[in-house]
Amino acid sequence: MTDPRVSKLAQILVNYSVKVKQGDLIFIRGYEFSLEATPLFREVYREVLRAGGHPHVTLMWEESLEYIFFSEASEAQLSHVDPLRDYAVRNFDGEIIILGNSNTRYLSMINPERKSKFAKTYSELMKVKMQRSASGDFRWVGTLFPTSGVAQDAEMSIEEFEEFVFSATCTDSDNPVGEWKKVHNEQQRLVDYLQGKSHITVKGPDVDLSLLIEGRSFINCDGTLNMPDGEIFTSPVEDSVNGWIRFTYPAIEMGREVQGVELHFEEGKVVKATAEKNEEFLQTMLKTDDGASYVGEFAFGTNKNINRFIKNILFDEKIGGTIHMALGAGFPETGGKNESAIHWDMICDMRDGGQVFVDDELFYESGEFKV
Repeated sequence: MTDPRVSKLAQILVNYSVKVKQGDLIFIRGYEFSLEATPLFREVYREVLRAGGHPHVTLMWEESLEYIFFSEASEAQLSHVDPLRDYAVRNFDGEIIILGNSNTRYLSMINPERKSKFAKTYSELMKVKMQRSASGDFRWVGTLFPTSGVAQDAEMSIEEFEEFVFSATCTDSDNPVGEWKKVHNEQQRLVDYLQGKSHITVKGPDVDLSLLIEGRSFINCDGTLNMPDGEIFTSPVEDSVNGWIRFTYPAIEMGREVQGVELHFEEGKVVKATAEKNEEFLQTMLKTDDGASYVGEFAFGTNKNINRFIKNILFDEKIGGTIHMALGAGFPETGGKNESAIHWDMICDMRDGGQVFVDDELFYESGEFKV
């Protein structure tokens, strides 16, 4: 018997996040996938059919297959774009991405240059996806099914982790969609305040940073792109970021955990980057392309149900009381122009006295909004 919370999660993804309607072509994609996540695949497939859509499923990136690919693929194969995925991103109406590892470190020994090359391969398709998403032509959402591998990273039992996930996604409530509409309304108040503002200054024990947001919009993340959600974000003016920031939590990308990341910026570009662990990987990713050393996103995490770091960016970037920045691709819907094959989020905790000033007025302090 399917856990009713899994059924609720599938209903949110299909009917609220992607808003599947009659005749829609929907790509259901398993990414970093293990068989533990099968119950959610079944329920999402069922709900797409019930909504009148046409579900198309691919589980290509099952863990063992992905490891074989990165271990064995030739240069030509690393540069090959999957034609099925290409067609779906360019022509389908929506995509539902389901994550769920049994082993979250299965790619940690792969040469980072191979991962960087593969990321470049998909840079053009990533650009197309972001443009279609910004215009509303392509509706997509990503989520995570609670698996043993991610639970171990989070240092929880599988039962504790299930409770954590279903709380963060509001699927433990009687009216999950109603809860996400409340999130939307509260965050919209903040987005409206930020509209038309010019500059941001961030101060704290781990940050002294300035950036421009003139002509840029903040986006209200209310469960329509990520599940769980809970953030507001923008793409800062590309050459405006100056100062430094030290990220509180490890920055995890492609199975690599980079600890103690500190970045220094001049006129938008990273001019100095250090890390306490896996600094070589950090430097490699910064060289992916010209846009990889610029900031594509600046954001506030707002989800108070996500109250701990679990080494999974889908959740961690939403931690209430944090900010995060992403190196690489910006978001067209915010006015962002930076292009890159990467989009790498890194998180800084602000609950220990951090402050954010917007046009010289205190907007945020110690993890709480002051407007």
